[in-house]
Amino acid sequence: MLGRDGYLPAKTVAAVLSLTLLVALSAQISLGAGSPFPSREELLGSVYPDTTHSAERIFLTEAEATKVEKLIGTKLPSPLIALYRVKQGDNLVGKAYVDTHIVRTKRESLLVCLDAEGRVKRVEVTAFLEPPEYNLSQRWYQQYENKSLEADLHLGYSIRSVAGATLTSRAAAEAVRRVLAIDSVVAERN
Repeated sequence: MLGRDGYLPAKTVAAVLSLTLLVALSAQISLGAGSPFPSREELLGSVYPDTTHSAERIFLTEAEATKVEKLIGTKLPSPLIALYRVKQGDNLVGKAYVDTHIVRTKRESLLVCLDAEGRVKRVEVTAFLEPPEYNLSQRWYQQYENKSLEADLHLGYSIRSVAGATLTSRAAAEAVRRVLAIDSVVAERN
């Protein structure tokens, strides 16, 4: 393994360093170290103070998925839905859905927080793997507050687009509409 000069070949050193860096970065990402985004737990506590929440995974039936697709006008990426039910005592005060989607070529996760009536309370980014300059400001997400599933909840209608981050704003708008449609369909279960 050692070269004639008694040293490791440059390719071996480069491979070992690359592997070491990859392992270190993977560990940092998986542990959330250095993440610029608050955790879901922190966000839920901030959006819904003095409450408790329970995480659920629900699976939409084929009929429910078809109904959601008709409401949003596009195909549903997955019938598996991640949500948090938020309670104050025995009263349901809100629900928060996790929507993970592709923006350009990488993933973004949004926590779409709804009030008990199914209106948007807040939208928060929990992961954004695209370059930071394509991320949207919290002020942009504020335009969703108190919105429900309505026909004009599209870019260019009641939602402003962002020059230089058009794909991100489009992906976020689709995610919020998707969550509102899913919530309306899931609410029919009860």
